[in-house]
Amino acid sequence: MKDNLRLAIVLSFVAGIVNVTGFLFLKQLTTNVTGHFALFINDVANLEFWHGTIYFLYIFSFLFGSFASSFLIEFFRNNNRINVYVIPVIIESLILIFVAIIASIYLTTFPDLIACLLLFAMGLQNSYVTKVSDAVVRTTHLTGLFTDLGIELSYLFFKKEYPNRKKIKASIRLRVYIISFFFLGGLLGGFAYSELNFEMYTLILAAVILILNLLFDGMRIKVKKLRNYNYRRKIAYKK
Repeated sequence: MKDNLRLAIVLSFVAGIVNVTGFLFLKQLTTNVTGHFALFINDVANLEFWHGTIYFLYIFSFLFGSFASSFLIEFFRNNNRINVYVIPVIIESLILIFVAIIASIYLTTFPDLIACLLLFAMGLQNSYVTKVSDAVVRTTHLTGLFTDLGIELSYLFFKKEYPNRKKIKASIRLRVYIISFFFLGGLLGGFAYSELNFEMYTLILAAVILILNLLFDGMRIKVKKLRNYNYRRKIAYKK
């Protein structure tokens, strides 16, 4: 649960930054596809098939990002020399940096491509955080989180039917953290975009946070291995 909490905080914060930055720049949602699906259905219902194609591409980009992340994790899972979860994080970071650099140059020519890249990156993130946390954590959109939070809050009023209060409260705490840090990430993204005039370079900030978290994870794993090694040496020496 502790690892899930840290992962939730970092990635929901990043998703909040991307969500606000993408919307301010493109006037499109770039961390989820619910709204795009509604617009796609609306265009199809009005027989505007060609116009609705772009929303289909948005949906497909998120789907393909999710597929690519899971595929890479499964493909490299048996390679003990690679932390399989590092690969999607690096790809996501590179996409955010790439989009930040090219967005101001190619916005008027390829705005939909920029939106698709951001949706692909968020699909990557949502997929690998789901796999890492065994489907406990999702960080790129809030609809499901508020649904789960409402359900779990209701459990607190039925102590007899749901006696494991500690587990329920821990789950509620996790969801509150995700929602809060998504909100804080959005605030930071909006402030950096508008007040500091970072515009799409705000995405580089999100990429830096991802990379720093990756480095922290690597350092934590090395420290853990070193402690285990020293412990084994100490036991062997006593024998």
